[in-house]
Amino acid sequence: MHTTLANLYIKFQEFFRELQSNAEHSLSAMFHRTYGALYVTNAELFSSLFSDLRSYYESGAPPAELSLSDFWQQLLERMFRLLNPHYKFNDAYMECVAKHAERLRPFGEVPRRLRSQLGPTMVVARAFVQGLALGREVATRALQVPLPELCSHYLTQMGYCQLCAGHPSLHPCPALCLSVSRSCLSGLALLDHDWNKYIDAMLLVAKRLESPFNIEAVLDPIDVKISDAIMNMQENSIQFSDKVFAGCGRPSLNSAGRTARDLSDPLIHRFRPYKPEERPTTAAGTSLDRLVSVVKDKLASLRGCWSSLPHAICSDDNLVAPSDAQSTCWDGREESSVSLSARQNGTAGDNVERDRAVGKAALRWQAQQLRSMTARLEAAYHGRDTDFMDTDDEASGSGSGQEPLIPTGAANRVNPSVDSSPKSSAHPATPLTSICLVFCLLLSFTLPKSLR
Repeated sequence: MHTTLANLYIKFQEFFRELQSNAEHSLSAMFHRTYGALYVTNAELFSSLFSDLRSYYESGAPPAELSLSDFWQQLLERMFRLLNPHYKFNDAYMECVAKHAERLRPFGEVPRRLRSQLGPTMVVARAFVQGLALGREVATRALQVPLPELCSHYLTQMGYCQLCAGHPSLHPCPALCLSVSRSCLSGLALLDHDWNKYIDAMLLVAKRLESPFNIEAVLDPIDVKISDAIMNMQENSIQFSDKVFAGCGRPSLNSAGRTARDLSDPLIHRFRPYKPEERPTTAAGTSLDRLVSVVKDKLASLRGCWSSLPHAICSDDNLVAPSDAQSTCWDGREESSVSLSARQNGTAGDNVERDRAVGKAALRWQAQQLRSMTARLEAAYHGRDTDFMDTDDEASGSGSGQEPLIPTGAANRVNPSVDSSPKSSAHPATPLTSICLVFCLLLSFTLPKSLR
């Protein structure tokens, strides 16, 4: 389980990072051929956008929507200056231009559509990789959990006592193996409920990676989308400028007195549509659809793994005696038949509850982490990042009339940094309770000692 989740995490990290790198290189190559020196002069604007997207994917800030908003605002300012080079524009005037752009939409519908697509897809991709990382971490921590105190005694009784009793060839009985394994691993079984909900959430978010939040389908053609936006502003530059001048006032002329065509010619005449066959190959030698298909199968196989772990261990024919009723085996005290051993109680059965308490204390934090990640995945399923959700948004559940991803109570929608263990789950005092307490204290001081 640990190896599977670790490998999936590495594969998805490689894919998403290479996907972003391919998109940036594709845009750079396309714009360099199309605009030449004009692009080189403004290349940092585009590289900054991809740098912000990488930063969000790696650390969660800034949000993709904010990065896109800043990008379009800066692109608008630079293009407006290029298309009107014979005018002088100060910062106040450019603020007026930006206000008019909200209504006039010089880039067409591209900014709005790209924001509605890229923002949620980045949220889903990041949450999914975080989910893989958490699953790997839980498996790692589980390997480090100390076994119950009596476990070594049970294991010795199961695997070595037959040697001293003169039965070196006897394998432990299946019933004995199950009893010992359940007792030793009872703490891990407590993870099963939260783990299964986490796996279900991961599987549903994986479907989002396929559609409609397929980050490959959004990032791969981002160069074409930005080019369409630039071309739209070029084609409507005169109308847009006239409306801005009417609303913001006619700016003063540059002393150079250059015409608007001098710098806009390269923008208008050198643009050409990008051909699909020129697109780079998919990232990491695969496609997102193929990668998600593989990961869904592997994740589904991990459902219920903690509770079924004793059966997985005791199904190994090299460890236990065959299940054949005629076979002989070691029942912990003497040679026995498989059928007789199955009808007897295991040696470790009486101590399961005590051992389970030990496991609960050791694994409580991992269960809390799984619940927190399930809540994060639930929000990501709807394209929302819990790092940037308001309190009102969290309290309102899924929002916008959407059904929750997984039926969870308010206790499951927690921040990873908050301990929601039972010791901290007491209800806070209500205002009425506080008033009653104050009243009782005052009364205790005013009553005579005989009546207190």
